[in-house]
Amino acid sequence: MQRIDLLLTDCRVATMAPGETPYGAIEDAAIAVQDGRILWVGPRAESPEFSPINTARLDGRWVTPGLIDCHTHLVFGGDRIGEFEARLGGATYEEIALAGGGIRSSVAATRTASDSELIKRARRRLANFIAEGVTTIEIKSGYGLDLETELKMLRAARYLDGDVRVVTSFLGLHAVPKNQDRDAYVSMIIDDALPAAKAAGLVDIVDAYLEAIAFTPAEVSRLFDKAKTLGLPVRLHADQLADGGGAALAAKHGALSADHLEYTSQHGVEAMAKAGTVAVLLPGAYVALKEAQTPPVAALRAAGVAMAVASDCNPGTSPMLSLRAAMNLACSQFRLTPEEALTGVTRHAAKALRLSGETGTLEAGKAADLAVWDIERPAELSYWLGGGLLHKSWREGRPIVSR
Repeated sequence: MQRIDLLLTDCRVATMAPGETPYGAIEDAAIAVQDGRILWVGPRAESPEFSPINTARLDGRWVTPGLIDCHTHLVFGGDRIGEFEARLGGATYEEIALAGGGIRSSVAATRTASDSELIKRARRRLANFIAEGVTTIEIKSGYGLDLETELKMLRAARYLDGDVRVVTSFLGLHAVPKNQDRDAYVSMIIDDALPAAKAAGLVDIVDAYLEAIAFTPAEVSRLFDKAKTLGLPVRLHADQLADGGGAALAAKHGALSADHLEYTSQHGVEAMAKAGTVAVLLPGAYVALKEAQTPPVAALRAAGVAMAVASDCNPGTSPMLSLRAAMNLACSQFRLTPEEALTGVTRHAAKALRLSGETGTLEAGKAADLAVWDIERPAELSYWLGGGLLHKSWREGRPIVSR
């Protein structure tokens, strides 16, 4: 009889592994955990005999992979409540940005914030995601726009890696700082800041913002070429406000994902499908900005493009502290099915972060990232807008306590 660390029994499991069964569901299941990994998962009647140090009898509750928020800007200084009020008064995102608001206002607040202040505030936001079953979260820089502050943001993000797994993204091409030469700034980010972040071990992925109010395809391509020489994968904010060819550019560079995509063309969809680039849908920004055009979900679905869902938590265009709210909006606004939404915050979100071999499904050999829910059907995770549905969660076999 094999000795193991943890045995979960009397549960229903949504493995989220691909297959013919919706949600990869197992109605009467058991999960064996050893050394932080899933040793065995399957029907309880077929379970090998284990001698567990700890046993959790779950009274028929549902177990899913720990949720993954694959696109956030969780670390920042200040807030942008005034812009929220301005948009309610009719101002557009572009008007606010051109008037000196938007990203640049967060840059000013982030530059003056101390490391400890950034960590303290980000940890408070993170607690909301932990309370909803998130066990992996991506966090971007991009509110520093200088070498020192970009590294400060990435250090803060790394510091948060503990209860949850943190993946860091370097987003130096987010906006051009006020009163700074554009070419000089782009060169500094590519030639100095990114190599410094890499050398310090602070960056996992390189990201950029391709838009008329942000950066051009040529500038983004320079950054992505540099990332490749450093051995770093790339992602792209693409086609949010207009079709700038971002999806196709992301695919050309073999990007892990292209994110937003409200204005992506059929050509962009086909390029993503061919490249295996994940589409990350961000309904929080869509709602906050009162966008009129939704991402081409039907075309993405028809082309077989993996669709992830994320909160895009940020102070300006998606002040969202709930990944489950993003799931609900992805269904109600973008017409995803509840199964697609849950896949989008598990298996497909893992793919967008290059973590498919580690997490995102409940399969033997993967990390024991687990979320247990007080629900009767997995669709409830998208159906309810809010509410404390989480019973318990683990990261790599260690219980997570909501703070």
